[in-house]
Parts: sequence; structure tokens; C-alpha cells
Amino acid sequence: MRTAIPLTVLATALACSLATTPANARARVFVASYGDDANPCTFGSPCKTFQHAHDAVDAGGEVTAIDSAGFGPITINKAVTITSPDGVEAGIVAAAGGNAITITAAASDDIVLRGLTVDGAGVAFNGIVFISGGSLTVINCTLQNFLFNPAFNPTNTPSGNGILMRPSSGSFHFAITNTIMSNNDSTGFFYIPPSGSTATSNSVLDHVTALNSGASGIVYNTVSGGGATTFSITNSISSNSGADGFLLVTGTTPMTGSVDNVAASNNGTGVFVQGVAKVTLSRSIVTANTNEGVHDGTSAHTFYTFGNNQIALNNPDNSSVLNSATFALH
Repeated sequence: MRTAIPLTVLATALACSLATTPANARARVFVASYGDDANPCTFGSPCKTFQHAHDAVDAGGEVTAIDSAGFGPITINKAVTITSPDGVEAGIVAAAGGNAITITAAASDDIVLRGLTVDGAGVAFNGIVFISGGSLTVINCTLQNFLFNPAFNPTNTPSGNGILMRPSSGSFHFAITNTIMSNNDSTGFFYIPPSGSTATSNSVLDHVTALNSGASGIVYNTVSGGGATTFSITNSISSNSGADGFLLVTGTTPMTGSVDNVAASNNGTGVFVQGVAKVTLSRSIVTANTNEGVHDGTSAHTFYTFGNNQIALNNPDNSSVLNSATFALH
């Protein structure tokens, strides 16, 4: 739970942080409910929208929401931090048929999104769409209510997702922590490089919750595109998905990952691994999934277990016994 802090305390802290900043520097800018995009985006004269503040701030700078309000969709094309302090709800409601946050930054750019409430209102297509950049960090965010439109070209930008990763080239890393993705028509978190992509990635998902996804909760899919993919999913929940709780699938490109201390319940399949993916499962609870608890569809039987999971009350629990030959508990 985020704890509210008085505006006077926030103002004092921010004023102190700016005391030594040159007057012409734009390392930090501000938005507020009472702001105006004709303003210089200072704390005393804040902007109205995230987009205008992003355009005004220096590369590598920070955009901070002063109070709780909706600040509009944004396209990010440089290194930047978009944030709100504890006690402030910085909202973004995307337009119908659009995306809330689109990232098209350079290969050296680091993007941080912190404390944002991103809502599709049942009419927008995606929450965060990452197309290019050096890194992405998502902290304490909520992404909800995004619409799947079957008429929308799925090879272009699939719709109905909380977070959609679509890199086409380069090597990048991302981390998503303490984030909830709920009531999205397709997928909560969807890593799916486009066809022909050569992008390689290293990622961490920690304390991520995916609820009520129309298709799957958390997905890494490099069947059609993408290079080597490495991931770690820890302390996370995927529940009540129409298809899979966790879907980890590749064609012929390397995929290596660990799934530790997660819960998958009331999905079609709890944890589904396929292709040449090499995935370990440990300390996890997989239960009440209607099709199957865990599914090993890897070509070389490379879905491994440490033998310390609780897989029960599924229908069935598994179609084949997971590979435990390589590992032993100590």
C-alpha cells in the first residue's frame, strides 16, 4: 500500500533537490492536475501532460507528477524516468484504439516507469508497448482493462495486453517489479518479438501479478522472431487466465529461464513450456488448472524440476513427468 505524504513535505523535498540546479537545466520537470502545457514545467509552474513534460526534459532526466490526476498517453523516444511519489496516483488513460505508453528509444537509452496507473478503459489496445531502447524498468505500476480487437493486425502490434515487448533488433534488458496486470483481454505480460527479429534480452520479473487475462498471464514467445532470451520469474502470480498461467515457448532460438516461488491457479494450463526452451521450476504452487497443471512440450525434455513444487488438484497435474535428473536438493 502506498502511504500518502503531505504536499508541503513533497514541495520542500523537491525544492531542496532543485536548489543547486542551474536555471537553464531541464534535468527534472513536473506535471500536475492544475498544470498547463504552456508552462515551463517547473515545480512552481508545472505542465499538464506527460508528453509535453517528456519533450521538455533533458535526455536522462525525470518527469514527476506532483498530485493525483490523469496525464495522458505518451510516446517515449529518449532516456527518461516517469514517476510519482508515494501517495500520488499518476494516471494514464489511453485513447480508444491506441496505446498508453509507446517506447521507441535508442539502443543506449534507459527508461524507468514508476508508480503509474495505466488504464485502457475497455477501449484502448495496450498499456506499455516497448519497440526499442537499451533497458526498461517498470516499478509499482498497474496496467488494466485493455481491449483485444480481432480486426487489428496481430503481426503489427497485438492488442489487449498490459505490457507488450516487441523489439526487432539489438540487445537489451528489462525488469518488472511490484506490478499488477489485470482484466486484459489478451495477455498481462507479453514478450513476443516480431517475425525476423534478432533482438536478444535478459530480464527479471519479480512480484508481478497477472489476473483475469483473456489468453495467458505471463508469456515469453520467440517462435516467430527474436534471438537468445534469458529470464528469471520470481515471487509472482498468474491466475484465472483463459489459456496458460505461464507460457514459455520458443522455436529454434535459445531460451533459458528460471521460474521460482510462483503460483499458477485457475488457468487453462498452469505452466506450459515448449520448443528448445530450457526452464527450471522450483518452490512453486500449481493448482486448480482446468486443462493441465504443468506441460512439458520441449523437444529434448528440458523442462526441469528441483522436486520441491506443489502440483496438485489439476486436471490432470501433468502429461509427462518433469526432468529432475540434473538437479538434487541439498
